[in-house]
Formats: sequence, structure tokens, C-alpha cells
Amino acid sequence: MRGLDPAVEAVYRYRRPDPACWDAVVEAVCSQEPSYDADSALVQAGRAVAGHADRIAASLRQRQGVYGTAVGHGVEVLALALAGTGDPRAIPALQGLGEHGGFPTQRPWARILAALPAAGLLPTMRAVLQKSRYRPEATLEVLAVWGPDAAPAVPEVTGFLDTDLAHDALRVLGRIGPAAAGTANRLIDFVAGRAPRAGRHHTRLAAWAHWRVTGDPALALDVCGSAVKSGSGSHGLPYLADLGPLAAAHADTVRGLMESPGAWTRVAAARAYWRITGDPEPAVPVLLAEVDADWTGLQALPTQEAVRHLGEIGAPAAAAAPLLHRILASEERLSHPYETTRIIIDTSYTRTLTEALKRIAPGAADTGAELVPIGGQVRLRGLRGW
Repeated sequence: MRGLDPAVEAVYRYRRPDPACWDAVVEAVCSQEPSYDADSALVQAGRAVAGHADRIAASLRQRQGVYGTAVGHGVEVLALALAGTGDPRAIPALQGLGEHGGFPTQRPWARILAALPAAGLLPTMRAVLQKSRYRPEATLEVLAVWGPDAAPAVPEVTGFLDTDLAHDALRVLGRIGPAAAGTANRLIDFVAGRAPRAGRHHTRLAAWAHWRVTGDPALALDVCGSAVKSGSGSHGLPYLADLGPLAAAHADTVRGLMESPGAWTRVAAARAYWRITGDPEPAVPVLLAEVDADWTGLQALPTQEAVRHLGEIGAPAAAAAPLLHRILASEERLSHPYETTRIIIDTSYTRTLTEALKRIAPGAADTGAELVPIGGQVRLRGLRGW
């Protein structure tokens, strides 16, 4: 264990640890060396251990051979680790876990499971939703990420409109889109407050989902536009942003909310104004102001959202590129999340930074390059010069 501890500490702390550290973690878990920290790190590793996929798959088969399809020691850990690499060899193990009461149910694991192809894992996800013994939060989260690819699960998702997870179900149906058109009347019931589980926090989401499944924006524009005008802007702004130019009548109100005292509202308003008008000039400074180079991962702050929206804007957000590059080049992971989610959350953030830089300044995500502001423009200096 003494040799393992420094390796585990390194993969938790650093974004680009020595590859030997991940080698040690994989070997420890696959050889059943008991270490909760190593297990947790491997579950979160994702593509960082893609080169070890064969080793992990072989160990997983061995464990299943010992325990059958039932839940055995380490089966969930290895199945999740393999799933995070996007390797479909994880699917049979996840199916076995679903049949025998060990399917992953924590929300953070959704980011891992979503790396698998929807066509392969979807039958298992539908079966999980049909079993009342599971908390389905993670499953619904994965379906939301898959969007239209999750269309066959509409019947199972619709059943959750009558539960305390109605909010999750509404979001999934909206993400699925036209394939969920059969739920349109149920969505109207949520907007009108007639649904048994309807609450005020469902209204705007249900109206947005109705637009997504029917293609008719009238209800969403009315409900979300009214919310923005009433002062509860942050609750309607993301949906107006999705509506884009269709929400042009609300552009002035949205722009006013870019000066809101709430950071989340300012960020949402900046994105919505850009999406509605196509004008990035007022939005970029607002978003850039929320990108803190010293952000620790505290979810109360909209730092990652601001980075994502700058990336959506692309080249007109060039002023953000040097800061984003400097953050991405940092060696240490975000410090705020607990170790059980630190690698997942930090990987998500670095992916957001990388994708934003690819849109803003192609080539800048290469950490061997440096973005330098010169004469009001941003120039890229790489290993071969300018």
C-alpha cells in the first residue's frame, strides 16, 4: 500500500499525473488490492485509463466468472471504469448489475455511463426504470444526455411524471424532442398546474419541453417570457436562449438582466441575449467577468457555465482565450469537490475549457501553445513560433 498511496494522491491532485500513477491504480484494483481511494479514482478515471481497457475488461470477466451475474466485490467499480472509457464491453456487466440489484444509481455516475453508446445500454436503462427498487436519478440523467437517442425510453420516462422525479422526467422528454410528441397534453397539464405533481418550478420547464416535442413555440414564449418580465429571470432565461430569435420580443428585457446583482442571472442573460440577437458584443464582457482563474469548483458560482457560453460564441469571444488557456494549463485539479467526485468534476471542467478554446481559437487547446494579446488581437505562439 505504501507504493500505491502516492500514486492515488497524484491522480486525485493533478490533471496530468505521471502515467505510472494510473498504471499503479489500475493494477491495484484489478489485482484486488484493497483500497477505497484507488477504487474511487479508477471509477472516475474515464479516458485517462483507456489504454488499460483490456486489463480492466479481463479483470471484470474474471470477477463475473467468480460471482456469476450477481453483484460481487469490485464488479461495479470495474464496470464503471470500463464504461468511462466508452468501451461497450462494460454493457453486459452493467446489465447483470441491473438484474441483481447493484446498478449504479448516484447522479455523478451518469457522466460515466453516458460515455457508452446509447443503442447498447438503452435496454438495460429501460429495465432499470421499470424496477421500483432503484432510485433512477442517474438513469434519467443519462437519458437526458443522450437526448433523441433515448427515444425508445419515452414510455418509461413518462411514468415518472407522476412521481417526485417529475422535474427530471420533463427535462428528459424535452431533450428527446419530437419522438416524445405523444406527451404534449401531459406537458400542458404541468404548465396549467393540473398535473398531480405540478409545482411552480415545473411550469417553465414543461413549457420548454412542450416546444421541443411539438415544435410550437407559443406556449414556451408566453410562459418563459412572462417569467423574465416578472423579475424571476434566471428561471426563464435558459429556455428563451434555446428559443433564440423566436424570443426577439424579449431582447430588451433580457439585456437589462445582464446587470442583475445575481451572477447566475447575469450569465444566463448574456447567453440568452446573444442567442436571441446574434450580437456577442454586450455578452462577452459579462461572461468573461465570471471566469475566475482561481475557481475551486464551488458549484454556487457559474464559472463553468460562463466558459461554456464563451465557447458557444466562438471567435468573437477571442478576448477570453488567454485566460482560458492559462486555466487549462494549470496542473492541479479543482480543490473544492470531494474526492469521490473530484476527478469527474475537474475532467468535465477541463473538457469545457478545451472545447471552448477549440471554438474561440483553434489550436489553442494544445498546452504546448501560448495565447498572447498583441495590439488588441490574440496571437497563438506554439512550439514552432508564431
